[in-house]
This record gives sequence, structure tokens and C-alpha cells, in this order.
Amino acid sequence: MSIWSRKSLDVLLSEADESEKGLKRTLSSRSLVALGIGAIIGAGLFSLTGIAAAEHAGPAVTLSFVLAAVGCAFAGLCYAEFASMIPVAGSAYTYSYATMGEFMAWIIGWDLVLEYALGAATVGVSWSRYFLELLNKFGIHLPNSLICSPWETLTLGDGTVVEGGIINLPAIIIVSLLSLLLIRGTKESAGINNFLVVLKVAVVIIFIVLGWSYINPENYTPYIPENTGVKGQFGWSGIAAGAGTVFFAFIGFDAVSTAAQEAKNPQKGMPIGILGSLIICTILYVLFAHVMTGLVPYTAFVGDAKPAATAFAATPYTFLQTGLIVAILAGYTSVMLVMLMGQSRVFYTMSNDGLLPKFFSEIHSKFRTPWKTNLFFLVFVSLFAGLVPVSDLGHMVSIGTLLAFVLVCIGVLVMRKKMPNAPRAFKTPLVPFVPLAGVLVCLYLMYSLPYESWLRLIIWMALGVVIYFAYGKKNSKLNK
Repeated sequence: MSIWSRKSLDVLLSEADESEKGLKRTLSSRSLVALGIGAIIGAGLFSLTGIAAAEHAGPAVTLSFVLAAVGCAFAGLCYAEFASMIPVAGSAYTYSYATMGEFMAWIIGWDLVLEYALGAATVGVSWSRYFLELLNKFGIHLPNSLICSPWETLTLGDGTVVEGGIINLPAIIIVSLLSLLLIRGTKESAGINNFLVVLKVAVVIIFIVLGWSYINPENYTPYIPENTGVKGQFGWSGIAAGAGTVFFAFIGFDAVSTAAQEAKNPQKGMPIGILGSLIICTILYVLFAHVMTGLVPYTAFVGDAKPAATAFAATPYTFLQTGLIVAILAGYTSVMLVMLMGQSRVFYTMSNDGLLPKFFSEIHSKFRTPWKTNLFFLVFVSLFAGLVPVSDLGHMVSIGTLLAFVLVCIGVLVMRKKMPNAPRAFKTPLVPFVPLAGVLVCLYLMYSLPYESWLRLIIWMALGVVIYFAYGKKNSKLNK
């Protein structure tokens, strides 16, 4: 059979019924918005905001957030149509299997490793920075060789500068613990998710409200620093490069689209959940970035994976520093758990389709989880978290996610042509404008990212193509 063979909607929906036993439609629009906010607010805001300001946009990182949000809104509307049509596991991988065929589904599934696995690694590195800050407050100091990768410079809260260590041990430990937790089948309940949403939003609002009075207007001059002569280093191209970097901060809104089968009214709930969470988070992000770059000069955030703590130290509320860090750590932990779980779910689905070895879909006899996949990504993610600088990880995650969004937007156009009469609980408005705009904005943000990000993406995708033709195509259940 052809590499463009598609899974029929009937097969996908029957698989969903068998595996999920028909989920109840219990989620209101408000619950979907809370789900989106809970998945979105994480390391992107508390970590990469400082790097985007220091390396690309300066105080105009606020405009970078707005540009990134526009790209997300277009892609989100396309996700909503897919989610209402194909409410099954596998996210964009499954959508592509039904619309663009097996090869494109493989490409997206392979690309999602950059979003979920390396996303978890990025959060792990940032978690490590805030954890070290917490330990320092209690007079506990880990050896410099065990707190960062060999290729980065780390500035601790007490001003100590570490010029490259051996490995980031705290990041490896947290990734390992959460992977082992997932093997046992532990998952968050709706109540815990809602609690974490309140906690995360409270941290952001407290930071904005308390920090606002201590803004130094001189830190905003110039608001858009003059370009250095290199594309992406300040100026308008820097704002775009910053948007490509902080795009990571919006990753997670697609979690709303996966809940389509549980929404009371998908036609109304999907766009409200996706766009509502995006709008709320964008407003919080812009205000957060405005305060952060106002408290200290943007140049202070070079290579800083804990910019919120660095900025908040400029206020007299030092007694709140510890609480702020603990809340951020709790939020990071939940995001890593979701990303690691999402990665194992995608590889499990791909393995069930025969595109990956059975190893990835073997279920633990007691815990009923894809435990071998969890162990594989325990090692894979730990290596990246322990050895790769956070800014490099963030760029890789952003470009991988942007590519997935581009393919989802194209998928809506293909589906409208190939399956015009298929039932849709929600339709992307203004087709073809919205999908095309999503493609163009996301491609522009990809273009704005560093050359190294493109090189890594090309190498990673080339490796994926080799694996598909060497193994996946031969063993595909659909082709058999």
C-alpha cells in the first residue's frame, strides 16, 4: 500500500470506543478554559521569558508574546475542528493519519518528540534552577559540577557564577522520579488540576501586583533595543525571534482539543476553551513580562532559567520569595508529568499502529501502563535535561511545535477538500484564511529562530524518515 494510505474515520472512532469506552460529556466551557490555563502556564513563562528578553527582544518581549499568541489562535481554531471530528488519543498524529496519510502521520508523531520529550527536559532544567534557589535559602549548596551542563554558565542567587559543570543532577532526578511515578499509573484528578490552576494563576497575579510598584521606568529605555546587525538580536527581527522562543510558553493549549469527547457542547466549548485560555494567558503573560523587565534590566537575564526569582529579588518582599519558588516548582512538576504522559501516549499509539516496535506498546501486567516506553523516555529525557543548555532546548521545542501546528493547519485544508461532508461539531471559521494565516505566522516564527534550531530539526526529521522506511512502513498494520 501507499505511504499516503489513510485510516478511515470509522476505524478511528471504533478504536476510541473500544479503548475509552465512550467518555461522558461532563466538561463545561469554564472547565475547558481551566484545563487550557493549567496546561499552558509553566516553564515558558517562568523561564524562557528572561532568555527571550536578554537575547532577542529586550523589554519588547511583551510584543513577542502577542505575536506568538496570534499564531496559536489560528492553529487553535484548526485543532478545535479536528478535535470535534476525531476525539481520540494521539493528538495531531491521529488527526494526520485520517487526513494526510501514514507518512505525514509518522512525520508529526516523530516531530511531537520535540514538543513533549524535549519540552519535559526544558521544564526539568528550569525546575532545577528554582530548586537550587530554594536550597540556597536554607544554606544547602550542591557541588558546582552537579548543577549544570558542561556548555552553559550558571549564575546562582548569591551571585556565584558557575562556568560549566559536568551534569545537571537535580533535573535528571526529577525527570526520573516522575517517569517512575507514571509507570505506577498515577494521574492527576480534575480537582488537583483545578487546584494547580488556581496556584499558578495566583503566583502570576501576586508577582504582577506586588512588583508593579517597584518598576524602574529606566529599564524600558529603549523599549525596542536597536538591532546589533545580526538577525534576531533585537530590533523588529528580535521581537519575532523572541516570539519564536516564548512560543514554548503557549504549548499545552492543544490539551483542550483532546478533551472534545468529554465536552458537553464541543461546538461551543472547543473555541471558548482554546481561545479563552489563550486570551487569559496572553494578558497575564504580557503583564508578567512588563513587570519582570521593569524590575531589573533585561540584560540581567542572560542565560537565567529562573528570571522570576531574579526579578522578584528587586522588591522588598523577600519573605514571599520562598513561597513563590515552591509554588513555581509545584506548577513545573505537574507540567512535566503531563508532557511525559503525553509523549508515552503518542509512542504507544504509534507502536499499536505498527510504526514503532512492540516494545513501546507493552503494558505492565500490574500497573497497566506502557512501562517500557516510560523507562525509555526516562533515559532519553534525562540525558537532554542533564547535558543540554535550557535556551537550546527551548528553541528545539519551539521549532518542533511550530512545525506540528503548520501541519495541523494544512490538515484542515486537506480535510475540507477530501472529506467535505464528514460530520463536524465545530468548523474552523473563515477557511481558507484562518488555516493559511496559521501556516504563514508559524512559518515566520520558525524562520525567526536561530540557524542551529533549523539544523537540529532537519537532522532529527531526516533520522525519522530513515526509521520510517527502514521499519515503520514494513511493519505498518494498515499497510499489512
